Amino acid sequence: MNLHTHIVGIGGYLPERILSNEELSTMVDTSDEWIRERTGITQRHILAENQQTSDLAAEAAKQALDDAGISIDDIDALVVATTTPDMIFPSTASIVQYKLGGKDFPAWDIQAVCSGFVYGLAQVDGMMRSGMFKRVLLIGAESMSRIVDWTDRNTCVLFGDGAGAVVLEAKEETGENTGIIGSVLHCDGSYRNLLMAAHKHDGNAPGKQMDFRVDAAGVAAVEMKGNEVFRVAVTKLSEVVGEVLEKYEMSKMDVDWLIPHQANIRILKATAKKMQMSEDRMAITVNQHANTSSASVPLALNHLYRQGKFEVGQVLLLEAFAGGFAWGANLVRWSKQ
Repeated sequence: MNLHTHIVGIGGYLPERILSNEELSTMVDTSDEWIRERTGITQRHILAENQQTSDLAAEAAKQALDDAGISIDDIDALVVATTTPDMIFPSTASIVQYKLGGKDFPAWDIQAVCSGFVYGLAQVDGMMRSGMFKRVLLIGAESMSRIVDWTDRNTCVLFGDGAGAVVLEAKEETGENTGIIGSVLHCDGSYRNLLMAAHKHDGNAPGKQMDFRVDAAGVAAVEMKGNEVFRVAVTKLSEVVGEVLEKYEMSKMDVDWLIPHQANIRILKATAKKMQMSEDRMAITVNQHANTSSASVPLALNHLYRQGKFEVGQVLLLEAFAGGFAWGANLVRWSKQ
């Protein structure tokens, strides 16, 4: 049985509240010009006080299910890539399952920060090719606004909240292979201290108390050494793009659309330049969404899809780079009518 994994439904959700650069400049020492010049970001979406990551995920999932023309009862597994779960446990995926009205099928979370969706797509594809699942709902969802230090202008300007989702279906093929072509994943923990959000240690548990930086609410806050992260990100993304193309015997010229993680406009442009691709063949949502971590790739995918950009047979290259450092890429031959 020659099974291949296909994207049959796509959805996205962004919270209603928009935080512009101008408004942000009244909260922290920054400016619209400073943020635009360094990141390309003009605004970001922020979830409401009564919203959780699972709420964002459920809304994106509903749109993806509707796009696929199926219900939650047709799903065999649900996976949520997130760095900002509702709670330590149970998994956000189990909460999303409940909110969608599903039950009994397996649900679990993936934590690979901004690379979570790319990692999830690779993992689920392998399981579906083996015949384990027929249909899987894969979601990337984040509430990054709840783990940033809103007094740190170097990091708080970068992030936003949102969720993107895809419905994946395993189909038997005898002709030209379509759907997910394959993936490449990497991680190097030696870089872990360059980009992180450490737990607060309150001293109540055994062991030495650690003095981690936390935000005003006492929650772990993102810490990043931006210049170092930028240099490694551009290098590793270039390498993984070449690696995934070589592994599946393709060239840069075979790629019709580049769908990168939306971290920084400078990284996006540097990646496109190395790919020798024009920017109009690359998804760019960082200006409107900021960095939504694991949600950024599926949100960018949804953005192009809703504009009717994809044609059957076109090749999509998804790639992401994250704290860890974890990075990876997926190749997809578009098959959705």
